[in-house]
Amino acid sequence: MTIQEQIKEDLKESMKAKNAVKTGVLKGFISEFTNESVKLGRTPQDPLSNEESLGVIKRLSKQRKDSIEQFEKGGRPELAESEKAELLVIEEYLPEMMSEEEVRAHVLKKKDELGIESPEQFGQLMGAVMADLKDKADGSVVKKVIDESLQG
Repeated sequence: MTIQEQIKEDLKESMKAKNAVKTGVLKGFISEFTNESVKLGRTPQDPLSNEESLGVIKRLSKQRKDSIEQFEKGGRPELAESEKAELLVIEEYLPEMMSEEEVRAHVLKKKDELGIESPEQFGQLMGAVMADLKDKADGSVVKKVIDESLQG
């Protein structure tokens, strides 16, 4: 079963259970999948591959995280809580991400392999690590760990 098919099934279940937050998020997924399909030059009915669907879901997750950060900075905790509830639903459809410790171990290993010592080589290390961990680690976590490893 593809991600899109799973989401359509989950939408039916969530509507029956009258789960407004989950229903809203899943309807948003379907809308974004349609938009992405059109953007790729296909008809709206053409399904996306699982990889394309995950790309859309990751983008929505990143948008929610950015919104949460902005709402918290702006002193709007009620809006941040709403976004956090939606983010929890979104994360159900994302693959398990590596922990910061696992990312750190991989970064240090790759840093030694490539012989990288200075902060000027950040881009080279970031590119190599992200090529390995593309769908397994959050880019912002990788960036933070690389920054720390090149500082110390």
